[in-house]
Amino acid sequence: MPKRLRLTRRFPVAMTEDGYRRLKKFSQEAGLVEGEALSFIFENFNSVMDHENLETRLRLFNAELDARKR
Repeated sequence: MPKRLRLTRRFPVAMTEDGYRRLKKFSQEAGLVEGEALSFIFENFNSVMDHENLETRLRLFNAELDARKR
């Protein structure tokens, strides 16, 4: 029987410092490594996401993105 949580995909990811610190904190609190934490978040995206705030947060992030790149 294959392992359910076998990590089969690797890809280069660029993250903000704030995002990476939050990912590390979440993974440590959950007892996971960063890749497992990302897998958990995306596999359970609809359950862990507050859909009412998603559009607002995404709009704000996109508005600040150009300034963050400088």
